[in-house]
Amino acid sequence: MNRSILDSLPAPAKGDDFAQVRQLVGASRAKIVVLDDDPTGTQTVHGLDVLADWSVSSLAAALADPRPCFFVLTNTRSLPETEAAARVGEVASNLSAAGAATGIDFTVASRSDSTLRGHFAAELGALERGLGRPTDAKIVIPAFFEGGRYTVDNVHYVADGASLVPAAQTEFARDATFGYHHSNLAEWIEEKSGGAVPAEGVAAIDIATLRRPNGAREVRRQLLALPKGAFLVVNAAAYSDLEVFVHG
Repeated sequence: MNRSILDSLPAPAKGDDFAQVRQLVGASRAKIVVLDDDPTGTQTVHGLDVLADWSVSSLAAALADPRPCFFVLTNTRSLPETEAAARVGEVASNLSAAGAATGIDFTVASRSDSTLRGHFAAELGALERGLGRPTDAKIVIPAFFEGGRYTVDNVHYVADGASLVPAAQTEFARDATFGYHHSNLAEWIEEKSGGAVPAEGVAAIDIATLRRPNGAREVRRQLLALPKGAFLVVNAAAYSDLEVFVHG
């Protein structure tokens, strides 16, 4: 499929969503803690701490830092699944203790591969158990526009020259450890969860919603209507799509 799929989408939003996000983040003490399963995850960010030590004291110090985000390099993509889950569970447990000690709320992002490789289900399960609290929702956004990774109509694409190839038709899907058969992310979640999360139970935010006037308001409405712990796929083909979603 050529890139005309992107050209056929509605025009990106041109509102002040990013400015609104910056204002809301600045007014909040909540932190985003990114658990990064591979060292490449921090290559496009700057001015943030990257921890290779996840002791309670180190995590507490990072939570108390005034900056809104920090990374924890778990490097779990290089480990067998059992070891990866154990490491994520340890980080999550220590993070929960650090949050209790500092009184600072946080949200966790599990940063993995935009071509869908990684210990997806095992790490999310370990993360939830380690935190010791249910999640409001699990939001799946494998976007990486610089690398040509887009999600449209729930199908995840990887750019190959002038073509967009469904992810399951690429060499990445044939990975000996992390292979998969589905490009539709709802079906991929069902596959990776071993059927525990049926595809029909996965919610989605489409690009049309993100590109309409007052898209952030509609995102908020849909988020608040999700069942506790639901999976949500966010379609995105430009940074403006993500800005509207985050604003919502």
